Amino acid sequence: MVAERLNTRRSGSGEPLVLIHGIGSALTVWNRMLPALEARHEVIGVDLPGFGESPMPDDGCSPASLAEAVARELDALGVERPHVVGNSLGGWVALELAARERAASVLAISPAGLWSEREKWWVDSSLKSTRRATKAVAPIASTVMRSRAGRASLIQFAPRPWRCPPEVLATAVTTSAGARNFEATLEQMLANQPTDLGSIACPVLIAWGTRDYLLFPRQGRRFERLIPGAELRPLEGLGHAPMLDAPDECVELVLEFTRQASTGTRQASTGTTRHGKAAAGGAAEAPAKS
Repeated sequence: MVAERLNTRRSGSGEPLVLIHGIGSALTVWNRMLPALEARHEVIGVDLPGFGESPMPDDGCSPASLAEAVARELDALGVERPHVVGNSLGGWVALELAARERAASVLAISPAGLWSEREKWWVDSSLKSTRRATKAVAPIASTVMRSRAGRASLIQFAPRPWRCPPEVLATAVTTSAGARNFEATLEQMLANQPTDLGSIACPVLIAWGTRDYLLFPRQGRRFERLIPGAELRPLEGLGHAPMLDAPDECVELVLEFTRQASTGTRQASTGTTRHGKAAAGGAAEAPAKS
């Protein structure tokens, strides 16, 4: 049986750049960044299976399965190895694509995974609480997000919500509430850990907001250790989904990274990390308990 196509949005011109959203989100989360990105890249926004306008998956919803679905969509679009930017779950999916040699470079913003048991509990409880809240607020999201208190309710994802137009936050709320594959994907996300990170050979930048209240910045060091040649960069004052309240800073980060990856000024792995340590093996190590 042929898998159904994912919902995508293709615009701009230049080297292809794929944008992958997090759990409970959709390709619309990147909207504020599009004009600047389209001037330099052919931008391909993707709705993951069961999110946004994409159909529910036929073959599972683990991050590895989601990456396979995105890879099939890239095949259908005739795109072999694009630059890939992903946030949260989308960052994990982007790294899965890199491990399959389907990425020219990866910028992972607060990628999910490599969590301790305590961190996993926090993610589970936080996301389920947010899911309940967005479903309750969704019918009146446009009104609620015009108030300061309403915008402040999303501070876990956007620590400067006053910088977001109310309609942007209202869309984020209704998108989360309408995410058909949320529960199944969350279950699979928490039941797995990233693997084969040591096989990634393309340039990788792990970016993490210092005010990320969902996935903690310390988790970034684990990705840096396991991915050969990866760089970890703190994003001062930014949160879990900086595309919402800091789109200009995100555009600058993306364009600087893809320019360096394309010109060779940011090199792929040569088997050692930037600290000179031997590259990690394929399987993920057990995360620290701290």
